[in-house]
Amino acid sequence: MENTVGARRIYLDFNASTPLAPEVADAMRGVLAEPFGNPSSEHWAGEPAKHAIEKARAQVAGLLACKPNEIVFTSGGSEANNHALKGVFFARAKAKAHFITTQVEHPAVINPCRFLERLGATVAFLPVDRYGRVDPDDVRRAITPETILISVMHANNEVGTIQPIPEIARIAHEHEVLFHTDAAQSVGKVATRTDELGVDLLSVAGHKLYGPKGVGALFVREHVRLEPLIHGASHELGRRAGTENILLDVGLGAACATSQSWLGMESVRQLRDLFWNLLQDAFGDQIVLNGHPTERLPNTLNVSFIGRAGSEILARVENVAASTGSACHSGSVELSPVLIAMKIPPQIGMGAIRFSLGRTTTREEIESTVALLTRAVAQSHALA
Repeated sequence: MENTVGARRIYLDFNASTPLAPEVADAMRGVLAEPFGNPSSEHWAGEPAKHAIEKARAQVAGLLACKPNEIVFTSGGSEANNHALKGVFFARAKAKAHFITTQVEHPAVINPCRFLERLGATVAFLPVDRYGRVDPDDVRRAITPETILISVMHANNEVGTIQPIPEIARIAHEHEVLFHTDAAQSVGKVATRTDELGVDLLSVAGHKLYGPKGVGALFVREHVRLEPLIHGASHELGRRAGTENILLDVGLGAACATSQSWLGMESVRQLRDLFWNLLQDAFGDQIVLNGHPTERLPNTLNVSFIGRAGSEILARVENVAASTGSACHSGSVELSPVLIAMKIPPQIGMGAIRFSLGRTTTREEIESTVALLTRAVAQSHALA
């Protein structure tokens, strides 16, 4: 195993979680003590709290190019996805409610769909091509008179492939079907303007865009009716009961405001491409790219070391933080469900490692990682 004593730690797992941006930490420190009132209270202590919440809501709306009243604060991306799927089901359920999604969705979409199946819904899990993209024509063919919602993620958390969301949204609306996208991985990295995407519902996760953990948001287009997941008082315009979390909401708002200048992440994209070129130089035809070559998140590089085990390689470079799949599957020795859906052969898929770069990644870190990987692969065992 690689000796890591005194070695510099390199973080290349930004798709799993990001550190707080300095601007976010500053904004959150500013509301640790004040305002302390309940945002629903109509007096001097409650008004500043309400103002802080609404400023944060406007900042999230600014990044998504929507109206502030279309933003519902949640506890994270998983709750936002659950609210979108279950909220539509319970608000619009027919005798045979039908959903359409893909085989490469995050578990926060797959598992709510499985839950709704137990309640009588039917779900079409559409296949993807070898790049992880769904065919919009497959979506069109899957629509039935009972279809009430289509949910397709904007960008895949493992391989970074970006789906043709505007085209799928048009198909959905041609059939008067609501459309949701899980944009947890894309918000703050690439443009996610709701008017351009054409979505009715969109999920955000704070800790994926340099905000705090435990907070997210769901964009709900005006006139879209959802049943709340949490029933109680009329918080969030009656869409999510519970006193607002001022600290985390302010953090998410600041993260969204800060992300405006990072959209496209061109400097990060250049480092990612440099990384891939250096890996190709080092490993030649013993390494392959997983995911779409161009329609991919600018920070994501998922590669397979052919005939090797990605988990073993990572174990030999302990001071490099990366992932052998999505964060939710870390530690698993089984082939990633996403790679299975992409029909990646086991001999290739078992060697997959996801490197996801961030705003603080440097060229020196990339070059050091390639050197460490070169030694680790040479010391690793070939798969039987």
